[in-house]
Amino acid sequence: MSEIKIVSFDAEGTLVTPDFSYAIWFEAIPQRYAQRNGIDIYQARKIVEEEYQKLGDQRLEWYDIRYWFDKLELGAPDPLLDKCQGRVRYYPEVRDVLSSLSERFTLVVASGSMREFLQRLLRDIEPYFTRVFSSLSDYKQLKTAEFYLSMCQAMKVQPKQVVHVGDNWQFDFAASSEIGIHAFYLDRKKQGDCPNSLENLTQLKAYLLG
Repeated sequence: MSEIKIVSFDAEGTLVTPDFSYAIWFEAIPQRYAQRNGIDIYQARKIVEEEYQKLGDQRLEWYDIRYWFDKLELGAPDPLLDKCQGRVRYYPEVRDVLSSLSERFTLVVASGSMREFLQRLLRDIEPYFTRVFSSLSDYKQLKTAEFYLSMCQAMKVQPKQVVHVGDNWQFDFAASSEIGIHAFYLDRKKQGDCPNSLENLTQLKAYLLG
């Protein structure tokens, strides 16, 4: 792995726990919808979650907070995002791993989350990263092979000089592997038997630093 120059991380589920996103999508949005429409929270949650399911996670709009606020007529999302800031949590090993790897490699984030989320999710660890790439905000696409190629071009490196780690097999492992990035699938729940799988980021640190 001596050729590696860049280590790329997904954000949610990799560096940051799902708590913030859960608070937004399944607590704060239904609460706002209930208030705006004069219904109870249980009915509001059912309506909102049905709208999520109708769209599906293969559509760009699924990840777009402004799309949902417009569709559900909830006003501006930023105050609600700020209100949930306290729900951001990092996995226990994250700061140690970032600190150690940043001494040898250039670190970046390659996420499918919008910048409105990333600004809040990464607030306390962003100094470790040279660049933060949002496939949705920057390239108007999901995390495809083309997205990773654009990231490599922006960083002026070859795919073989990049390691990427993330918790989504399709968007993190398969898509980045397709162009020759050294990909790792972060399987914190130990659910599968994917090649190059890790249970935590400490294993990535051990692999890269020896």
